[in-house]
Amino acid sequence: MSVSKIEDLKVFKNSHELTLEFYRITKHFPDDEKFGLTSQIRRASSSICANLMEGSHRNNRKEYRQFVGIARGSIGELKYHLLLSKDLGYVNNDQYNILIKKINEISKMLYGLTKSLEKTDTRTDSSHSQNSKGVL
Repeated sequence: MSVSKIEDLKVFKNSHELTLEFYRITKHFPDDEKFGLTSQIRRASSSICANLMEGSHRNNRKEYRQFVGIARGSIGELKYHLLLSKDLGYVNNDQYNILIKKINEISKMLYGLTKSLEKTDTRTDSSHSQNSKGVL
């Protein structure tokens, strides 16, 4: 990757902004959701950036890709929690539509990052297999 640090990636910046937005929104959730849905939403949203950051500090791209996969799982979880929040009346339709659009955009970016890391692994894996056979 040509990016020197994970914080410079658009997917990281957008995910961080989304996390901040969910923290603001969940402040207005009912008190009895403090340890339920509020906690789940905050955990899932912050998990996206946390996994991107952790993965970028791992030993190799394969491990990095694994953490991007975990971030993709978190965005899926967040998507459901947003739907539930809307259906419970904690988030109105306008908020839902804005947030789901952002979630879907980030989801696509994470998928692209995963594919980018797979391409890199393929080149790395083939050079390792050639070396082990003594071709190089």
